[in-house]
Amino acid sequence: MSDSLKCYSPVDGSLYFERPYMSLDKIPEIVATAREAGDAWRQKTVQERAQILTECVEKFVSKQDRITEELAWQIGRPVKFGAGEVGGFKERAEYMISIAEEALAPVQVAEKEGFTRYIKREPLGTVFTIAPWNFPYMTAVNSIVPALMAGNAVILKHATQTHLCGELMVEAFEEAGLPKGLFQLVVASHEFAAQLIQSGGVQFTAFTGSVPGGAAIEKAAEGQFMGVGLELGGKDPAYVCADIDPKYAAENLVDGAMFNSGQSCCGIERIYVHADVYQPFVDAVVETVNAYKLGNPLDADTTLGPVVNAKAAEFVRGQIRDAVAAGGKALIDPANFEADKEGSPYLAPQVVVDVDHTMRIMTEESFGPVVGIMKVSSDEEAIRLMNDSEFGLTASIWTEDVDKAIAIGDRIETGTWFMNRCDYLDPALAWTGVKNSGRGCTLSRVGYESLTRPKSYHLRTKI
Repeated sequence: MSDSLKCYSPVDGSLYFERPYMSLDKIPEIVATAREAGDAWRQKTVQERAQILTECVEKFVSKQDRITEELAWQIGRPVKFGAGEVGGFKERAEYMISIAEEALAPVQVAEKEGFTRYIKREPLGTVFTIAPWNFPYMTAVNSIVPALMAGNAVILKHATQTHLCGELMVEAFEEAGLPKGLFQLVVASHEFAAQLIQSGGVQFTAFTGSVPGGAAIEKAAEGQFMGVGLELGGKDPAYVCADIDPKYAAENLVDGAMFNSGQSCCGIERIYVHADVYQPFVDAVVETVNAYKLGNPLDADTTLGPVVNAKAAEFVRGQIRDAVAAGGKALIDPANFEADKEGSPYLAPQVVVDVDHTMRIMTEESFGPVVGIMKVSSDEEAIRLMNDSEFGLTASIWTEDVDKAIAIGDRIETGTWFMNRCDYLDPALAWTGVKNSGRGCTLSRVGYESLTRPKSYHLRTKI
């Protein structure tokens, strides 16, 4: 294994940055620093923490131009959309700060004469966040800010591709006055991360990534009696009902499928369309997709950048080839996208019809700018197909009938159920998944529960 972390840019294949990995013997120092900083931090009131963290968010937002350019070089996100990552970070952070006082307040129990009784929410100690590259700020913030608000210290390991994002966050927070050592970034190999989890110095691990990665985290945490939060991706479905405007649904679902070059755990990857609106919906999808501009993400006119690397692009191309070989039909001509090039991360978007669940494109996470579309004849068929997946992160229905949306939603195996929107995370709602999409919850009031432990106070006041 290499002795350094290397990020190669999808823009041109160049080595964008390199950092030496930390040695394993640094772990005791890192956990001791976190514990010492955390012991002092937990003595601050929730209001005091909120004031400092609000300043941290403001300092982070002030670096938007740098963030936008670095994201383009690290993951190929078009600069046109860079502000969205900053806005999402701000929205989630500010919401979790705003509800902290109420969410962390002691739980009151029924009065009992001669006694005072309540349940206090105590910080765990140190939270280890392992963040992914695809939305490097918006995923990291889900655990980092609420963990700090709850009184914990945080250690962050960012993905190789987006390690600079971790550096920028730590820099911004320390410039804003966050106590040094409370929020640390590690340059960590997989072995380093596993040994950190096994060190006894970490009380919770929040991981966002692949299913095999989640299994590795669970294995590392075995015997440590710590909490583990796992967000492991999805194969998110949509159902377009007969009563919806097909053009409206198409425009929104294409955005849900293609934004960030399809590299979103809650992006739309499979669509089921009622036969009555199938053809106008497909026509509108093709028209919308063909309007994208694939190119250099540093170009202000680019609306679709490269995927993260050539290997990822080849994986998606392989899914498309297999589907076409099995009878599927690809509707987008790659020649319409001049930047598309075999063997490169520049991958033309694709829409595949005449597909079924024997094809990888409808069952295996794609994580690229491709979507499969199936015609269905009934709600029952749509429900069966939506649930026919190892994943369950989000799902959406497109209809004007609210009662129908709720009734079908009650039968769908998913963490979040949308009506007439998709690919969005509302910080007021629990972000969670079922099946191989993971376990645990971030954001909302519920998200604070895994970052604290209950401590009961039972006080006899009359003797």
